[in-house]
Amino acid sequence: MGALPLWLLVLIFVGGAAVIWVAGIQLSKTTDVLDTRLHLGDALGGLIVLAAATNLPEIAITVSAALSGSIDVAVGNILGGIAIQTVVIVVLDTFGKRGKDVKPITYRAASLGLVLEAVVVIAVLAVVIAGSQLPPGLLFARVTPDVLLIAAIWVIGLFLVHRAGKGLPWHQNGAAPDTTTPHPSGHRTRTRKNSTQMSTARAAVIFGVSAVATLIAGVALEQAGDAAASRIGLSGVLFGATWLALATSLPEISTGLQAVKQGDDNLAISDIFGGNAFLPVLFLVASLISGKAVLPQAHSSDIYLTALAALLTVVYAIGLVFRPRRHVAGMGLDSLIVLLLYIIGIGGLVAITIS
Repeated sequence: MGALPLWLLVLIFVGGAAVIWVAGIQLSKTTDVLDTRLHLGDALGGLIVLAAATNLPEIAITVSAALSGSIDVAVGNILGGIAIQTVVIVVLDTFGKRGKDVKPITYRAASLGLVLEAVVVIAVLAVVIAGSQLPPGLLFARVTPDVLLIAAIWVIGLFLVHRAGKGLPWHQNGAAPDTTTPHPSGHRTRTRKNSTQMSTARAAVIFGVSAVATLIAGVALEQAGDAAASRIGLSGVLFGATWLALATSLPEISTGLQAVKQGDDNLAISDIFGGNAFLPVLFLVASLISGKAVLPQAHSSDIYLTALAALLTVVYAIGLVFRPRRHVAGMGLDSLIVLLLYIIGIGGLVAITIS
């Protein structure tokens, strides 16, 4: 796409983002139906399907970038995606209100299950930072021990979250006493409305078409965006961590707003944390495809984004424990802190990339 004019590259990028937005809504609706009909919602397999479905754009971009050798775009998109998807909770907190007197989203959705999911995200990010310090020659069967450990932590985290959904040795099973949407069994709860209005066969077809559309749009985003970024002098790391990460976070925004409006605040936050824990697993995919050690080749900007993502996750974990009641500038205090930290963090990333 490098030969295409800039205006056409921008048009392809915007068009790909629009496809991802629409397809993301359909993926969410049809996954609800398939989980209910196939009884996957409370099973470990169902959790894996959910994580893969909501992160299809990142999967497509990672595969495309690994095949083309643009590892920096893949790494920047994954690590930047975790940071910006955490900021999606700010969007849900600000624009996902119901009624006039609504508490912040971390007050309404507070539960130990969500705090556990945040801890899993932080654990995965800690391995990312540690893995970046390993020698690049520590490669066996096209993988490195760090990416294998990340995948193992993700699987263990799914099991722990699933186990926590069945009950915890705490007051009211770890749920805050006055929450309207107690944390459900499993990774997310399912609404029954879609499952009664759509047949299983139709849901499977729509899911497949939406998945293919998302994959194609994801590849188009990566290639058109990378070409446009090079044309205007924007580094691959900065582009992947900002515009590309924002575009691939559109499914989380659309499905999250829908969940909050339906009264399922736990679902919205759980999807964000669950997706953030899954994204670093894509380093294993990138390593297998490229045959190279991915994390040892990470730049300082990549590690910076990892630390930023962990910091934002810690803020929301604290918010889920302390449950702020008041809105500040239209959002909860924790959301305001996350937004300010992200803005400051992107400023630091710009300073890193131009130094």
